[in-house]
Amino acid sequence: MLDAKWTYWQGPRFASSLPIKWKIVDDPVDKGKTVVQTADPVALGGKYGTADIVTKKAYRDFRLHIEFLVMNPRGNSGVYLQNRYEIQIMEGDKTKHGMGAVINETESPYHAFAGLGKWNSYDIVFRAARFKDGQRTEKAMVSMYFNGQKVHKNVEISQVWGGANSGVDGGNDKGKGITDSPQGLKLQCEGHDVRYRNAWIKELDLKDANTDF
Repeated sequence: MLDAKWTYWQGPRFASSLPIKWKIVDDPVDKGKTVVQTADPVALGGKYGTADIVTKKAYRDFRLHIEFLVMNPRGNSGVYLQNRYEIQIMEGDKTKHGMGAVINETESPYHAFAGLGKWNSYDIVFRAARFKDGQRTEKAMVSMYFNGQKVHKNVEISQVWGGANSGVDGGNDKGKGITDSPQGLKLQCEGHDVRYRNAWIKELDLKDANTDF
């Protein structure tokens, strides 16, 4: 399923090659199951953008469920909505750049994090930015439950953070030049041992600017 549903994001810093080098490994908690490990060696040293994986299918509005487990202190990855907007995974960081934050847009809801070596879940409703005549008229919006706790409600997302190596439109007007295109769900590889399982997406068509659920 990994190679069938996902591929590498070939952004400006891409340094790996297909097939995907992420590993299928045993679930460290639930014995007898397997999970995906962010294990591509080219990303060692925090080189984000070198080996991130993205779904082959692109999405506009959607509901997402995904589970992750951080194995080591300061473990770092990220869930990128539309390969633009990062929901951070960063153990030990309680800032706007930290665990569970809509990166640089909200504070970290760190209180909801289950801890190292334990499974965590993000449940997200996302509404893509809206455009008229090529100009953005409504910002992207997101609501999120973190391990069953509502932590974000109708958060408007201003831009792509992290530069061109971070995601689509990151190098466009310093991340403010959002374009009108569906994109895949991306998972970040930064050379840390973060594991994922049970990812699913349901496409939505949210006419109104409301992502609460």
